[in-house]
Amino acid sequence: MVVARGVEKSFGAVKVLHGIDLDVMPGKVVCLIGPSGSGKTTFLRCINMLEKIDRGLLAVNGEHIGYRVGKDGRLCALNEREISRQRREIGMVFQRFNLFQHMTALENIIEGPVGVLKESKADAREHAMDLLRRVGLAHKADSFPSELSGGQQQRVAIARALAMRPKLILFDEPTSALDPELVGEVLDVMRKLAHSGMTMVIVTHEIAFARDIADIVVFMDGGWVIESGPPAEVLGNPRHERTRKFLQSVRGENDCSGG
Repeated sequence: MVVARGVEKSFGAVKVLHGIDLDVMPGKVVCLIGPSGSGKTTFLRCINMLEKIDRGLLAVNGEHIGYRVGKDGRLCALNEREISRQRREIGMVFQRFNLFQHMTALENIIEGPVGVLKESKADAREHAMDLLRRVGLAHKADSFPSELSGGQQQRVAIARALAMRPKLILFDEPTSALDPELVGEVLDVMRKLAHSGMTMVIVTHEIAFARDIADIVVFMDGGWVIESGPPAEVLGNPRHERTRKFLQSVRGENDCSGG
């Protein structure tokens, strides 16, 4: 579903990604972990074309992201309309929900299908209500974001991403803005999504969740993939000293907080 080869990205003189190689197979869950500033979110934003890569190859579902192959075999940049078409198949859930505050939960969910996919309002509403039931919020369909808890808003954001019927969903630290007691309800929804066979790439600091849900865990640091593999290997028996130190620091923080 996702193929990355030698992906590089810089912001000015600061190089953030140093040549990322990664494969995400259909129906699998890949969790990206690592310290802040390691390039995880930037890589996620490159997959969704919110950032343009400088070098390398990045493809989703067999299509070059942001480019097409010309008649001479060279890559040609896509126009905004073509990029929007590609982006429709990639859902993204952000840290800060990004719901429209003047719309109800239901209206937030049907906005994309009606405005972009040109679904009828009746069909979009029916699908949206199914999704709200799926995330446990059918009773909040007519509530505005200000009337919802952070966890409820994030669940609406997940339903909104699913409403576009994506082939891939990206999660950028979806629980980092939540109070600790609300984290579990969002992780439960994501766990059910994973079990349903949705392809997911998740940037997370929830190490226990990554151990439970991921098919592959990728540890990044300084814009490099330091190591990747099944959770039992990367989290249970890491090969690299940098990975071991990171996991020790995370576990130490959890111990200090009573976790």
